[in-house]
Amino acid sequence: MKVTQEKLPASQIGLEIEITPETTKQAYEQVVKNLGRTVNIPGFRKGKVPRPILLQRLGMARIKAAALEEIIQDGISKALEQEKIPAIGQPQLRSQFDDLIENYEPGKPLTFSVAVDIEPEVHLTDYTGLQIKAEEVKYDPERVDTVLDGERQQMGTLIPIEGRAAQIGDIAVVDFKGMIDKAEGEEGEPEPIPGGEAEDFQVELQEDRFIPGFVTGILGMNPSETKEIKAIFPDPYVNEELAGKAATFIVTVKELKEKELPELNDDFAKEASEFETLAELRGSLEERFQKEASDKTRANQQEALLNELVKHVEIDLPDTMIQQEVDAMLTQTAMRLQQQGMDIRQLFTPDIMPKLRENSRGEAVDKIKRSLSLREVGKRESIKVSDDEIQNRVIELMAEYADQDIDEDRIRSVVENEMLTEKIVDWLLERSNVELVPEGSLKPAVENAAEEIEETTETVETLENSEAGE
Repeated sequence: MKVTQEKLPASQIGLEIEITPETTKQAYEQVVKNLGRTVNIPGFRKGKVPRPILLQRLGMARIKAAALEEIIQDGISKALEQEKIPAIGQPQLRSQFDDLIENYEPGKPLTFSVAVDIEPEVHLTDYTGLQIKAEEVKYDPERVDTVLDGERQQMGTLIPIEGRAAQIGDIAVVDFKGMIDKAEGEEGEPEPIPGGEAEDFQVELQEDRFIPGFVTGILGMNPSETKEIKAIFPDPYVNEELAGKAATFIVTVKELKEKELPELNDDFAKEASEFETLAELRGSLEERFQKEASDKTRANQQEALLNELVKHVEIDLPDTMIQQEVDAMLTQTAMRLQQQGMDIRQLFTPDIMPKLRENSRGEAVDKIKRSLSLREVGKRESIKVSDDEIQNRVIELMAEYADQDIDEDRIRSVVENEMLTEKIVDWLLERSNVELVPEGSLKPAVENAAEEIEETTETVETLENSEAGE
């Protein structure tokens, strides 16, 4: 079999495959023989149909088409093996099938063309001495106090208030009934607010609670006091029919309470955590937030490094590889949404899938370029992860998820990939010039984050709209 190769764009190889006369005749005869055994023709027993009648009834085009399918499939497989071509995805027939049928004559040579995707060549220029800037996330000690205060608030107990009026920070137990105010010039009685009535309702007297004006109106009221309070629903509002409308609430304060917070001491630490002393609890929180800040800084360094690295690489990606990455990304999204209780059959409809695939393409290309660039650096610098390192991590994970049905081979593959990536990134960072700058000072990083948020929001909104439309 004669095979001629041609380099094509997008990491494809064009193959012109010439099939020998013997093969074209054998394939045709085999198809006729197989059809003769299986086809039903009235007046003849199966397998006993005379050849001329079989050919006449089935038609040459049908028989040649069946033979061609066998010839092409077998020819591609043998050509790839003969030329030692590591194809990815399914080969694409470049010749017109109808033309092949017309030109195909059993016992004569047949030539057809296909295109196959292959692993792309990675042209990486510079990868050491990269100049990068990354935002440094600094540890904020106030976060410890915020967490401790939040825990105190949760553990606080409510005690009745006597002898004074309501003030900010109190908990008011109220009965209320709301009415929509009539616009100027409108006649008739005020309309009750749907669901705008309650008894023994607890409202925390903070400005951001309930609708604007409601909490402010309660301030200064005493238990057993009833008052009309004017308020305006915000615009936009969850209930669009109420958005921006003025309302009057008849409110009776039945009881006032204030939150008594536990003292910040060792007893508090014992009740709120597994630690025996407040110092130990503080120390644990400080360590956690310091590590969190350090991890975020490192993640920023890695992201900046990869963003810079892909600027120095040229890769002509095959479409098969891009589509495979898009498939993987959408599968992960579907699994995440399913875990959140969403019906992915309603979300991933035939109408929305093309748009989702198109929106995912850019991110898929970037992911592949990053991965291939790192792999190329690892190959050039002989960076590897030892079997012992991999095995030790696998053992840790298998023990951690001992109660789950885990595929050890799959875990091993993931671990090896993650550890190798980490090692290559570390190698690159050690040989790069990294400038740490204040958090939030890199405008492009902020813009990229905003774009990611916008894309995520658009996808979520699209999915939610699709679900609502169902």
